[in-house]
Amino acid sequence: MKKIAVILLIALLSAALPFAALAEADKPLAGAEIKVYNWEDYIDREVLKIFEEETGCHVNYVTFSQNEDMYTKLSTGAESYDVVIPSEYMIERLIKEDLVEELNLANIPNLENILDNLRDPIYDPGNAHSVPYMWGTLGIVYNTDMVEAPVTSWTAMLEKHNGKLFMMDSMRDTLAIGLIMNGYSVNSDNADELEAAREWLLNQKDSGVVDGYILDQAKDMMAGNEAALAVMYSGDALYAMEKNDKLVYVIPDEGSNIWVDGMCVPKSCKNKEAAECFINFMCRPDIAQMNMEYIYYSSPVKQVVENLSEEELASTAMNPTDEMVARCEYYVDISSFENAYLYDDVWMDVLM
Repeated sequence: MKKIAVILLIALLSAALPFAALAEADKPLAGAEIKVYNWEDYIDREVLKIFEEETGCHVNYVTFSQNEDMYTKLSTGAESYDVVIPSEYMIERLIKEDLVEELNLANIPNLENILDNLRDPIYDPGNAHSVPYMWGTLGIVYNTDMVEAPVTSWTAMLEKHNGKLFMMDSMRDTLAIGLIMNGYSVNSDNADELEAAREWLLNQKDSGVVDGYILDQAKDMMAGNEAALAVMYSGDALYAMEKNDKLVYVIPDEGSNIWVDGMCVPKSCKNKEAAECFINFMCRPDIAQMNMEYIYYSSPVKQVVENLSEEELASTAMNPTDEMVARCEYYVDISSFENAYLYDDVWMDVLM
C-alpha cells in the first residue's frame, strides 16, 4: 500500500509540474531581475509584490535620501541600476551627461495616462528620457497649538516659537529659501545673490531658532507634537497632517519650489526592456492610486486625479491652486553654472 501511495503521489506531482511551468512561462519577464533606486519610503511595497507576481521579474529595491547622493553613485559607476527616480533638475543633468538611456516609448503605452501639463517638460522634451512618477511643492508645516498666528511667510522661520523649528537637510531646498527671501530666483547664478542667501541662512542659524537640519524624521516629529514648524515636502506634510489634526501646510507668499520626480533608465541598466515594463506598470491607474494613497504625494496620472475626494481637491498639499503654483519655480540643473561651486560653499557654511 505504501508503494502504491508513493507511485500515486509521484504521478500527481508529475502531472502538476507542467501546469506550474506553464504558469511561470505565462509571465513575460520570468527569471529576470531589475534594480530600482528610489527615495526613502517612496513606494507602496505591495506594488513591488504585484509587479513580481504579474511579470515574474524580481525587484531589488534600494533607496537614497538626496538627488546628489543618487548622482554620485550613478556618475562614478559605483553601482548599476535599471530604474532611478530623480527630480527634474537632476534628470536634466543626467541627460546632459549622457547617463540615462533614451526610452522606447512603445514599451510605455501608459504614458498616455500622464497629465498633459506634466508631459513634454522643458527638462526632457518629448519625455525622451523620463516619465513622471510624483509631483509636489516645498512649504512649511506648523502646529497651530505651538504657533500663535497663522503662518503665511518664510519669515516664520526666523522666529522662536513654542516648540522646535527644523530646516531641511537638502542643499537646493535650503538655499532656495535664502534666495527667495532676498527676492531672487531659486536658480540664481549670481555671486552677490548667493552671498545674500548665505547671510540670510547664517543669520537664521546664529540667532538660535533652528534646532537642526533634517529630512525624513520631520514628518514623524511634527505628527508627534515634537516640533512647532518644519520645512517639508507636500507629501510628507500630508502624512503628518493625517496623524495630527493640529498641523497646517502652507506654501509661503514669497514663493517656493514645485518639483517633479521622474522614472529614468540609466546607461548602466542590465535589462532595459524589464525597466521599461516597470515604468509602464507604475503609470497604471490602479498602481498609481496605491502609491498615492501610501506615500501621500500628488500623482501625475489622470485617472487618479479624477478620483480625488473633495477634501483632497481642497488640500494645499495635494492640490495647490493655480495661483500657488504660479509663485513657485522648478529647479534647473546648476552644474554648468559659472558659480555652481558657491552652492556647495554656502551649504557647507550653513552645516558647519
